[in-house]
Amino acid sequence: MQKIRFFIIFFMFPFSLLAQQRTKIILKDARIGNTDGKKNISYLKYPVFIHENATLTCDSAVFYQNDNVFEAFKNVHINQGDTINIYSDHLTYNGNTKIAHLTSNVRMIDKESVLTTNVLDYNMATKVGTYVEGGKIVNKDVTLTSKNGYYFSNSRDSYFRYNVVVVTPQSTIKSDTLRYNTLTNWTYFYGPTNIKGKEDNLYTENGAYNTKTEYAYFGKKNLYTNGTKSLKGDSLYYDGIAGYGKAVRNIIFKDTADKTVLYGQLGYYYKIDERTVVTKNAYVGMGTKDSITVNNKLQPDSLWLGSDTLETQMVLQKTLKLIESPVLKQNNELGDPEKPQKKGESLAPGMTAEEIGIAKKSEKKEAKEKAKTAKRDNKNTKPVDSTAIKAAKDSLLAKVSLPKDSLSKDSIAQKKPDTSLIKDSLNAAKDPVKPIKAAISGKKPDSLSKKADSLAKSGNVAKKINGAIKTTDSLVKKNIKDSIPPNPLDTVKTRSIKAYHNVRVYKSNMQAKADSLFYTSADSTLRWYGDPILWSQNSQQTGDTIYLRLKNNKLNTLQVIDNAFQVNVNADSARFNQIKGKLITAFFKDGELSTMFVDGNAESVYYNRGKDSVYTDMNQTVSSRIKILFKDKEISHILTVKEPEGIRVPITELKEDVLLTGFTWKPELRPLSKKEVISGKPKTKPAASKSPAAGAKKPGSPTGKAPNKAEVAKKGLIKTASKELVKAASKIDSVAIDSAKAIIAPIKNILPLKPDTSKKPDTAKKITPAPLKKQ
Repeated sequence: MQKIRFFIIFFMFPFSLLAQQRTKIILKDARIGNTDGKKNISYLKYPVFIHENATLTCDSAVFYQNDNVFEAFKNVHINQGDTINIYSDHLTYNGNTKIAHLTSNVRMIDKESVLTTNVLDYNMATKVGTYVEGGKIVNKDVTLTSKNGYYFSNSRDSYFRYNVVVVTPQSTIKSDTLRYNTLTNWTYFYGPTNIKGKEDNLYTENGAYNTKTEYAYFGKKNLYTNGTKSLKGDSLYYDGIAGYGKAVRNIIFKDTADKTVLYGQLGYYYKIDERTVVTKNAYVGMGTKDSITVNNKLQPDSLWLGSDTLETQMVLQKTLKLIESPVLKQNNELGDPEKPQKKGESLAPGMTAEEIGIAKKSEKKEAKEKAKTAKRDNKNTKPVDSTAIKAAKDSLLAKVSLPKDSLSKDSIAQKKPDTSLIKDSLNAAKDPVKPIKAAISGKKPDSLSKKADSLAKSGNVAKKINGAIKTTDSLVKKNIKDSIPPNPLDTVKTRSIKAYHNVRVYKSNMQAKADSLFYTSADSTLRWYGDPILWSQNSQQTGDTIYLRLKNNKLNTLQVIDNAFQVNVNADSARFNQIKGKLITAFFKDGELSTMFVDGNAESVYYNRGKDSVYTDMNQTVSSRIKILFKDKEISHILTVKEPEGIRVPITELKEDVLLTGFTWKPELRPLSKKEVISGKPKTKPAASKSPAAGAKKPGSPTGKAPNKAEVAKKGLIKTASKELVKAASKIDSVAIDSAKAIIAPIKNILPLKPDTSKKPDTAKKITPAPLKKQ
């Protein structure tokens, strides 16, 4: 114990000496000075003080030499180590404590930043500045304000408290408690903090953010919002420049516009393509307008989708291949799909689609005929002289209205075009020499002929004509381009959801399972791929691909494409009604199956029931199309269309159930709740083998009446005899032998001492194995 006490004293002794060291303030220079000899006080003008590695100057000062303190006024300047400069209007400096108390217009400047405040306490020894009445730090990239602040010059760290605001070119940070390093540009949050970007906001209560690299980490009560979208997570990481983010544990991604909620335990965000990928217990909830009754209360019936990996992204709608929805006509028959209307296409009032198609065909024929006649006219026309082309082009320029700034005023015809010019240009096309003669006749022959010859030789005429043609073409193209309005569909974005591996879907009136899924809100269609199975009511649908379309957030249509197979089971029986074909198209009404069509080698097996719900016969049919009607979640009617063939067998004559090729029935895979969507189906545990209870008989032991007293007595005699024989073997004498004989004599009649000759000996030859051959 004494050694430890000695070590602490020895260790602390140098620091105590350092704390007790006091150096005098040195007055290096002063222009005017008065000294009070009794009190040892100097009144100085423009003094220069030196204290350790700092130089202090001002306009005037009062120096208390006995106390090692001075008070400075106006243009106060402290320079420490050529790295820190502090300015103020007033200073009180204590050379013993090395603390400078500066007030009024305080500015502290180092290599990276400038601190401004009205009151600052600066420790010259530790190089720590403190303000409690509000201050501001400004550097190249950041402006920071707060009520209280502590600036550490050596580490370039600043601690701020109350009403902290950090302004950067990219964001504005508001916090309760914050630390900022001017050298590394890292900001650390220790309380409620909001980071407001240009389009987004992030709330956290603990984290770090680099104002230069835009890299961030947030670890407590994190909430990121961007318009209608929001993201929660226990831990968030983000690289602003790369546009990459990561969320860990308890992730919740919401989009109120799409009524979509995405959950998971690990997620990634890519800003460049607005894509979010979630893994580990990933599932998504989609709001619908259906409702269910829970505890006598109506609640929204959401659609829950889970998989190993979920991906959601905002994509351009024009890049997607949208699914056309089938239509159910008024006569309860299948109609043509709803095709999206193309740009510029409009149906004329009072015209059917067939009439519009005929009109379009006639328009195309007329256009082709016009093109053919134009080609013929071009072949019959004679070549036109360049002068005629110029005259025609001038007349066209007079007609076209061009921008004022594009050409000079002299080259644009400001007045209304003269129709005579157009006629002359047409005549010139027929007789190209005539306009030249007319022009020459009104002028002096010598001058005009000379000019015409010079122009023809130099080739200026052809150049001018070509220039006019190019200018006119470019202006016409520009006017056409400006007149075409932009297509808004080129910029419309829509949300898409992709699910990979072990896809599970649950809704109160529909469940599904598949390997992968794709959904987009543009057509509100769920697409299942990879051995999909869909359950609805008492029916199961399987096929290569399944499409389920929502309309107004309600189940609308269902399509099973290729190897389509449906199994329907009545609630009170185990008979399988079956339907198969190449394509199944089903329609929902109020969330329940109402009508179904099967096309392409359609087959069906249906068990008819009487009035008392007793099965009467089995009906098996084959046709090109089958129409099924549903009532009360069961098949009510099956109608065959186009070349039907069938057979009907009474139930009494049916030896076994008929199953169509490709039949499969897997109710054990059906998700039964939201919990099974999130965590999957619970794994069934193997039945544990029960050990037999104490006193219980082993399997194979004979069972029957309890043994009688004679059998028990025999067993007792045999045990005692064996014990006596062991003793006799150890002591071989006459007495022992006699006693053993006396015990053995009563049990001679119990044990068969002679061999049983009644049984025949085994005379079968023993089979010896053949020797192995060497290979």
